[in-house]
Amino acid sequence: MTDPSPRDAAGEQTAAAPASASPALDDAALRESMNRVRIEVGKAVVGQDGAVTGLLIALLARGHVLIEGVPGVAKTLLVRAFSGALGLDTKRIQFTPDLMPGDVSGSLVYDARAGEFEFRAGPVFTNVLLADEINRTPPKTQSALLEAMEERQVSTDGVARPLPEPFLVAATQNPIEQEGTYTLPEAQLDRFLLKLIVDIPPRDAELTVLRRHAGGFDPQDLAAAGLQQTVDAAEIRAAQRAAAAVMVADDVLAYIVDLAQATRRSPSVQLGVSPRATTALLAASKAWAWLGGYPAITPDHVQTMLVPTWRHRIRLRPDAELEGVSVDAVLGSVLQQTRVPM
Repeated sequence: MTDPSPRDAAGEQTAAAPASASPALDDAALRESMNRVRIEVGKAVVGQDGAVTGLLIALLARGHVLIEGVPGVAKTLLVRAFSGALGLDTKRIQFTPDLMPGDVSGSLVYDARAGEFEFRAGPVFTNVLLADEINRTPPKTQSALLEAMEERQVSTDGVARPLPEPFLVAATQNPIEQEGTYTLPEAQLDRFLLKLIVDIPPRDAELTVLRRHAGGFDPQDLAAAGLQQTVDAAEIRAAQRAAAAVMVADDVLAYIVDLAQATRRSPSVQLGVSPRATTALLAASKAWAWLGGYPAITPDHVQTMLVPTWRHRIRLRPDAELEGVSVDAVLGSVLQQTRVPM
């Protein structure tokens, strides 16, 4: 997604001062605090403004993010810095072929002294779950996240245990290394609000990264980099409610439906987007509009969020893939051919 520089509703560059911990902030103050998250993350991660904004949009829309990029582009550092700026509890799971579902969600363990089974919570019971290299574990273990991502709870032995709020899964995967990996099934992919592509940073950004390391930057010590918490959990929940309250006109809703139907009619597409994808695009567009200070979403917001929200929900025809057609190109064509409401 294309990301402008972090700006507040008035269009001015925001400052990097710590936010108040008061949960009673008004809408403008909440927006300013959330936008400052991007500045704080920039103290640790350089040249990935679009990915940072995508994480912020997913958080506001109560969604989850799939982050794809080659090794060494700071995917893990990005999530750690993001959760650090939010002050949220974070846990990391390194997905491997031998990982079991109980290692993710938790399991019942027999307590010999009490003579009964007790539930031991898995790492999914956190605010931000970093699922590192999620495609390296079999679908059976991947599916352990389905209920957590959709229902925000874990059911064991007939008991539903709610997860903390806010809750966000940030999963990473490597697009070039296929040996020992398992393709994520459509049901799993559909649970992710956004798929973000983390590219190699441009020359100037990479030079800045090198200068920081030459100056002693330690990716494991974010506090030494000056990264500070800008919001708390109560403010995040308030911002989520504010983003959900952004208005939308009927003609914009019809525009989203027309875009979805266009993907299903595309000659290059075997499987177009589902109705869940339209609701995901609506939620992402609301969050993007709220961050910019708009009271209602516009077609521009929909167009900006369409590719990262739908690129992982479309399956191309085999002949189109052989011809080198990309999902992003198909979605770009859909945007060009669909009438925009006035």
